[in-house]
Amino acid sequence: MASSQDRVRDALSAAGIVADIVEFGSETRTSQQAAEAIGCAVAQIAKSLVFKGRQTGQPVLVVASGSNRVCEKKLERLLGEKIGKADADFVREQTGFAIGGVAPVGHVNTLRVVVDADILQYTEMWAAAGTPNSVFRIDPHSLINVSGGTPADVRQD
Repeated sequence: MASSQDRVRDALSAAGIVADIVEFGSETRTSQQAAEAIGCAVAQIAKSLVFKGRQTGQPVLVVASGSNRVCEKKLERLLGEKIGKADADFVREQTGFAIGGVAPVGHVNTLRVVVDADILQYTEMWAAAGTPNSVFRIDPHSLINVSGGTPADVRQD
C-alpha cells in the first residue's frame, strides 16, 4: 500500500498538479506550527478538519484557512444535518491520515469536501501532505478543484 505522502503526491499528479512536498524536522500539526516552519501567515495554512454527520454518519472534510474557526451552524445549514467532531479513529478510517497530517486529497474513502471561501483571497496556500511534518504549496483555485470541494462561507464570525 502506498504511503500517506505517496497518496497525496499521486492524487495531485493525477490532477495535473506538480507539487513539491516539503518535510520539516519538527511537527507541523497545528496551523501555527506549520506557518512558523514555512514562514507564511497562519491564514495561508489550509487546515483539514473532519466532521461526522450525526444522522448519516457520513464524513465531511472542511478545508479552512488556518486563522479561521469553522462555524458548525453554517456547516450544518449547508449540509442539511447536525454534525459532530470526528474522533481520531474515525478520521484515520475515513481519510487514511492521522490527525495533524490530514491532507485535502488522497483519502482512502470518498468524502464530501467543503472549502472555506476565505482562502480565495490568497495567492498560495500550504496544506498537509499526509504526515504531521510535511506540507505542499498550492494555489487556492487548484486546491478547490483537486479536492472536489465546494467553496462556502463556513467561517465563524
